[in-house]
Parts: sequence; structure tokens; C-alpha cells
Amino acid sequence: MRRNEPISKIMTANPATAHHGTALSEVRNQMTELQCHHMPVVSGNKLKGMISSTDLLRVTYEYDKDPTQSDAVLDHTRSVEDVMQPAVVTVNSKSTVRAAAEIFSKNSFHALPVCDDGTLVGIVTTTDIINYMLEQY
Repeated sequence: MRRNEPISKIMTANPATAHHGTALSEVRNQMTELQCHHMPVVSGNKLKGMISSTDLLRVTYEYDKDPTQSDAVLDHTRSVEDVMQPAVVTVNSKSTVRAAAEIFSKNSFHALPVCDDGTLVGIVTTTDIINYMLEQY
């Protein structure tokens, strides 16, 4: 097994992002279309937070179970900043796969933004870690 493999080998480079001012319905639609569960929130290329499908689901059910109706309400009452998690654990592109796995093992989240000097360069998920481990066997 490769012990010091950098996270840059398994991360998704240049991930889809949400930006300040993006409507929540647009974020939800993009996540659905891309079949992703986590999306970094950026201002320019600087990470500001992370939004997950669970975050969106939580606020959607506050209003109505029909996504179309809840989108209309959410787009006028909440912003991405209201829903995202602002305190995000990150790794840099030179961090090891093992370091990311250790972070995941001690926390309840499933995605880590990869930032170099505060600039978002990628994202790594628990699925990426599992796929990497499977390649080793």
C-alpha cells in the first residue's frame, strides 16, 4: 500500500461550486444534476463554507415537502450563506490520503475541500477514500 500518496491523486479537481448570491434552488438543481452531495461555497476562488444535500433537505422540509414549492419560498427567504456550514475543515493538495482518512474517521462529515493558500483546488470525499482503498487490494 502506498503510505504517503498525496490527496491530489484522488481528489476531484475544480469541483462544482456555489457562489455568494446563488439561489438555493439553483444549488439544489445543480447538486441533483451532478449527483453530488456536497458543494463548496466560494467567493471568487476563496472557500467560504460548504453546503450539503442534508443541509438543503433540512431547510426544504421546514416549508413543504414539494421541492418546487419549497424552492420558491427558500429563494426568497434564505440564502446560501444561511444554509451552508461556515466552519469547514480543509486539507491541502500535499496532504496524504491517510491524513484525510484520519480526519473522516474522527468526524461526521463526508467531504473535505482541498485548499492551497486559501484557494479551493479540489474536493475529496469518503467515497474517494474507499475507492482508493479498494484499488490497493
